[in-house]
Amino acid sequence: MSATYDRASAIKAFDESRTGVKGLVDAGADELPAFFVAPPIQVEPKSTSNHQIPIVDLKDVQADESRRKQAVEELMHAATTYGFFQVVNHGIAADVLDSMLQGVTQFHEGPIEVKKQYYTRDLRKKVRFNSNFDLYVSRVANWRDTLSCTMAPEPPQLEELPDACRGIIFQFTNHIQSLGTLLLELFSEALGLRSDHLIQMECDKGLYILGHYYPPCPQPDLTLGASKHSDPDFITILLQDQIGGLQVMHQNQWLDVPPSTGALVVNIGDLLQLITNDKFRSAEHRVLIKKVGPRTSVACFFTTQLWPSTKLFGPIKELSIEKPPLYREVTVRDYHTYYYNKGIDGRSALDNYKL
Repeated sequence: MSATYDRASAIKAFDESRTGVKGLVDAGADELPAFFVAPPIQVEPKSTSNHQIPIVDLKDVQADESRRKQAVEELMHAATTYGFFQVVNHGIAADVLDSMLQGVTQFHEGPIEVKKQYYTRDLRKKVRFNSNFDLYVSRVANWRDTLSCTMAPEPPQLEELPDACRGIIFQFTNHIQSLGTLLLELFSEALGLRSDHLIQMECDKGLYILGHYYPPCPQPDLTLGASKHSDPDFITILLQDQIGGLQVMHQNQWLDVPPSTGALVVNIGDLLQLITNDKFRSAEHRVLIKKVGPRTSVACFFTTQLWPSTKLFGPIKELSIEKPPLYREVTVRDYHTYYYNKGIDGRSALDNYKL
């Protein structure tokens, strides 16, 4: 790197272009700007594990008691060992999933002047487009653009949403909220609690949808689509296309989470690990980038994010009998504020709240 390289100015110029990573690709970039280049240890190794994340079948769990019991056992295993699993027979039609992916892709590949209208780092906006939420605080930028939509508890007006996904996002949201409620019921039962325990705690109150777009990368061995991190929410439900690249850390090794047609990926978030007093595991994960693409995914975060609330979350009392509380109480808003200010730096935000 040149001794005269001004990293801060390069990042500022990139941000002020309001065109994101795709803007670099469209401009014909054949090598990465230096602030995207990650240390080799962050990019390597690729996949080093032969394990496979669990698949949980949700067929008939609402009507068949034996099927529900089996699903609860499978969820318990996944949540305590991997922190990640895939769900099938979740009840969301393939055309809804496909339409949502198409809507996100169409937005990111649409007219740049339309995208620029949504480009902002103002966290008060319910609909935002930008590249790297932590661009100014992270050590390395990721090869990723994102359309962010806060869909609950106070959704945007229809006209606030981009045309490309306006027709599908509310339908998709309704389905994801129903699935999230079901999963939280099953998690409650897995913990030996009433099925509505996590619902009564308002773990399903917020929903924040991120439409990620990872353009083809000219030097994929030098950067990442998403650096190692865990999610600052209760649970995340992920819809991904068939390109692949998602990996989860399991037993100090990277494990591929391969795309499976019709399946959705679910992972435990930091806040669920906190309130279960480490019973459930918020697993670190990352996204590798490729020369082929683009890769599109839709991450659905169950969290009220920065919505104003004084409600405190700490380890559930019923789960703190076997061992004392490991974390101090925190509001969702304060947790997110700390997470955003820290950025993705390879350290868990949970460490800041340990007793």
